Amino acid sequence: MASIDEAYLDLTGCERLLGPALAAAHRLHEEVGRETGLHCSIGIGATRLVAKIASDQAKPNGILWVLPGTEPAFLAPLDVRKIPGVGPVTEKNLHELGIRKVGDLAGMETENLERKFGLWGLALAGKAQGEDAGGWFDSPVGAGEDAKSISHETTYNQDTADPEVLESTLAQLSQMVGRRLRESRLHGRTVQLKLRYSDFTTITRAHTLPEATQLDNVIYAAVRALFRENWRRGRKVRLLGVNVSSLGRGEGQLDLLDGENKDKWRRALEAADRVRDRYGERSVGLAGGLSGAWRERVHENAAGLPGKKRTPS
Repeated sequence: MASIDEAYLDLTGCERLLGPALAAAHRLHEEVGRETGLHCSIGIGATRLVAKIASDQAKPNGILWVLPGTEPAFLAPLDVRKIPGVGPVTEKNLHELGIRKVGDLAGMETENLERKFGLWGLALAGKAQGEDAGGWFDSPVGAGEDAKSISHETTYNQDTADPEVLESTLAQLSQMVGRRLRESRLHGRTVQLKLRYSDFTTITRAHTLPEATQLDNVIYAAVRALFRENWRRGRKVRLLGVNVSSLGRGEGQLDLLDGENKDKWRRALEAADRVRDRYGERSVGLAGGLSGAWRERVHENAAGLPGKKRTPS
């Protein structure tokens, strides 16, 4: 699993069990449609990068197989923005060098790219040839890696400017993030607010805590402060999100009194997690999250899914 709606399967050596790659992809495509009623796109390639780009080209409901050896020809006519990891800034810098297509990038000397972009330039040179190079693609398929951040967001059915509803939503989102932090045995220092208005104007604001945390109340207090500082009162909101990053396994040095208070909160929240496991996500929560109830989508809290194994503390 790479994100909420994206995953990679390494089918190497599975031909006798699942058949050729294309046949296996068709079978998977049909099963997803039959069991969920959803469309999906599938890309098949010798590398994850090629498979990912092929899947994007196959949207919204297709299958695309890039045969081994044809990767450069497949990639060459595509815009450089199609390369995973190439965002607006990198795209602008590449355009200034006259590089607009992946084929243009593949024709650049590797030394020139390294001189301009450093190690990222070397990764770009590899990506232009269809290689798994740089960033997330450096690790093996399915390698267990800690998350870089944990977040939840929700879009309102009707845009609202009710501050009580908005802050209640932030409380619920903070609870969901805190629960996932505890399940992963992670603590985070940077809390970020995502706020989208009715006209789709979106802002993000972040605050770094003095100590890492996994406590719902600490996350909520930080993100509520960001909201109050940045929301234009009376302006309707379409979407809210809470993100915690700068993750690690510990929370740093605590003074005795502060540590006792946090330990009480931790025990209380872990008990609340157990209640939610048994009676559902809405069974218990922060008081601030009660007034603006919204129904979370199933995928929005992986912690609450059936069959989810809890990590022992």
